[in-house]
Amino acid sequence: MAQRHRDHLPEDFSERSLSEDVRSGLTSSPKTLPPKWFYDKVGSELYEEITRLPEYYPFAVEREILMARAPEIVSAAGSHHLIELGSGSSEKTRALIEAVLASTPDGEQAAYRAIDVSESALRAAAEDLALRYPALELESVRADFEHGLAEALAVDEGDRTGGRLVIFLGGTIGNQNPQQRQRFLATLHGALEPGDAFLLGADLVKSPDVLVPAYDDAAGVTAAFNLNVLEVVNGRLGADFDPRDFRHVAVWDAENAWIEMRLEAVRDVHVRIADLDLEVDFAAGEQLRTEISAKFTRERLAAEFEAAGFDAAGWWTDDAGRFSVSLWTVAARALT
Repeated sequence: MAQRHRDHLPEDFSERSLSEDVRSGLTSSPKTLPPKWFYDKVGSELYEEITRLPEYYPFAVEREILMARAPEIVSAAGSHHLIELGSGSSEKTRALIEAVLASTPDGEQAAYRAIDVSESALRAAAEDLALRYPALELESVRADFEHGLAEALAVDEGDRTGGRLVIFLGGTIGNQNPQQRQRFLATLHGALEPGDAFLLGADLVKSPDVLVPAYDDAAGVTAAFNLNVLEVVNGRLGADFDPRDFRHVAVWDAENAWIEMRLEAVRDVHVRIADLDLEVDFAAGEQLRTEISAKFTRERLAAEFEAAGFDAAGWWTDDAGRFSVSLWTVAARALT
């Protein structure tokens, strides 16, 4: 089956984005870095290890829901054209792809579009999927859906029939603060058409006794994953961070209903970032926030989606109610 690849990003996109994020984040108060920079080769390998840890439930539980409910989800969405935001390896999506292939009427074409900023991830996933599912029409799009969502979702009308199912898995929406989610959902709503649907994987609020260990495991893998972002800045921007000057911290913020991962300076630290001609000081005890991971209730998600113009169309969780997969469609009524 035909494969297509489109690149919506300039060649220097990653380098320029990292430079902008490091400069703005390390000169702000409090200091921050976005979690997308965790995933160099070492970080990606550490994350794969995290997904196998006993404390880290989200990956396995979301996959469990999709494996059990994929045919029901696809039937409710009524689509045989999948589009995945932040597709990565597309591993968990295979259950949905198989359900789409099984339900696509004769004479029509099942299709999957993977959208990610990583060229290597897109290429590797496309090669694997082409071998596994030769009847599937594949398209990979290198794009930054945080800033180019509408463009990444655009499609020529002649390229498809029926509605699209846009997928956003892994609880990644939790990395956005409420204002960012509001903008994301508004842009998504504007890019979708009648008959399209949106499938979201979102982690649910639960006891901090469960949440905090998921981000601060006993084996220290998440700590190594968090500290590795300093090595990313060192290697790509000529910085001289010493990871031994920092320790990993994970805290539950009950007011905002999110986990924060931070790096805390264990002593006074002076860092030079040569490529940016930037020097940064950390006082002992000062923290650099590297991730927020918001947790949701069904009611909170419904309120945010309704405000953005969506209707609820499906809700699935594991038996313990730890994680959710939900389906949303463009509201038929006009917003007031």
